[in-house]
Amino acid sequence: MEILTTIVLMVVIGAIVGGVTNYLAIKMLFKPYKAIYIGKWRLPFTPGLIPKRRDEMAVQMGNLVVNHLLTAESIKLKLMNPIFQKEITGLVQTELSNVLDSEKSVNHLLDKWGISDGQKKTESYLNDWLERKYDELMETYRYQPIKNVLSPEIIAKGEEKIPVISKMIIQKGVDYFSSDEGKMRIQRMADDFVQGRSGMLRNMLQMFLGNVNLAEKIQPELIKFLNNEGTEEIITTLLMKEWHKLLEKETSLIEEQFDKEKIMRIIKSFFNNVASVPSVFNASISSLTVKFRPYLIDELAPSSVKMLTEWAAEKVEGLMKKLKLSEIVRDQVSSFSFERLEEMVFSIIRSELKMITFLGAFLGGLIGIIQGVLAVWIL
Repeated sequence: MEILTTIVLMVVIGAIVGGVTNYLAIKMLFKPYKAIYIGKWRLPFTPGLIPKRRDEMAVQMGNLVVNHLLTAESIKLKLMNPIFQKEITGLVQTELSNVLDSEKSVNHLLDKWGISDGQKKTESYLNDWLERKYDELMETYRYQPIKNVLSPEIIAKGEEKIPVISKMIIQKGVDYFSSDEGKMRIQRMADDFVQGRSGMLRNMLQMFLGNVNLAEKIQPELIKFLNNEGTEEIITTLLMKEWHKLLEKETSLIEEQFDKEKIMRIIKSFFNNVASVPSVFNASISSLTVKFRPYLIDELAPSSVKMLTEWAAEKVEGLMKKLKLSEIVRDQVSSFSFERLEEMVFSIIRSELKMITFLGAFLGGLIGIIQGVLAVWIL
């Protein structure tokens, strides 16, 4: 009976020692979190293994991530993977489609992105850009003929318009002189002509003309003159000569005749009317992009994703060096809470840790049996 009691006692003691030893060994991986001092003497095995090796572990984990886990080559392969590119393209197309289908205005979208007064800023930018371009052009062409500034197409268009202008001038003249106002003007001009002659000549004209209404005589002849083909040819020739003279003059003449401020006002007004900035910013995104939607989604989005992923794949190594991922990992590990780390590790391997504790108890009990048998046999 004493032999059995001795063996059982040794088994129990061995199991308790083995289990407690393994349990303490596991706990000592993390605890205590800080060194414990008795006076100036530090208690051995404090802090725990992981807290004690924290800085070294942080450095090693940083190197592990950069050199073996998150390498430039692995990221390149991921970026160039057709399946990955297809997924990213689908995501971009979906998001882009949502934006293009929006009924909200451009102003609303800019406000959402934190860009205030987008319309005013755009108009101000365009006006500044026009002034810069005007100054650049004048600096280059100020002392050159106007024909060097205008494109051949514009010059040709101007020449094409001259006969049209001639016809318009003649038609306006015919319409005017055919009217009562025009007839009165002819009469006043004829009267002024007669009254402006010397005494004898005036008396002779008045005697020959008598009570004849000069306007009625002159008006048909003047209209006939204006409708004559030769008149249009004369006006066209004169306008063409003046147009060519103007083209030969220096560009600085424009500024001298009209003043820079007036010219800029005309240019800005024309450009703003053409660009219609207010209507663009107040219009819905869907209405502005309806014509370009298929191109933006079906062509631009895939090509942009492909271009960006290829660019990122080429630059990934340099980007990783600039990001200093090893330092980021090291800093994150160094600042990580031990309580949180312990909780995370134990939550993953809790059952395995229990098995290690039970294994220690089992081995301790087995050793206790061996010790008990040896003790009985020796004694």
